[in-house]
Amino acid sequence: MSKVAVNLARKHCVPCEGGVAVLKRADAVALLETLPGWKLVARGKRIRKEWVVKNFLAGIDFFQRIAKLAEAEGHHPDLHLEGYRQVAVEIWTHAIGGLSENDFILAARIDRLPVARKAPD
Repeated sequence: MSKVAVNLARKHCVPCEGGVAVLKRADAVALLETLPGWKLVARGKRIRKEWVVKNFLAGIDFFQRIAKLAEAEGHHPDLHLEGYRQVAVEIWTHAIGGLSENDFILAARIDRLPVARKAPD
């Protein structure tokens, strides 16, 4: 994990009810460079990361860990489970319809959670 990602992971999300400027694309791209596997989606308004987990229950366990973290941070991502072991997380700041620093903080904190990945073929 890069130094910037470590610093993000040490921060906590700040409540946002709107009125915060959406991050400029260049700033979002710079922050993404510190978070391996995360990418811009939805015309640059969201970030997403995908994992292939060991099995269905590993995906559910990972989502439970994310849910506890999201509740503690007051910032809630979209969680996707497809094909029983393909998991994905999408994050954006709903109140502003785009990306804020909170999204990158949550992504960095999610990256610290344990996840049982599928063994390479």
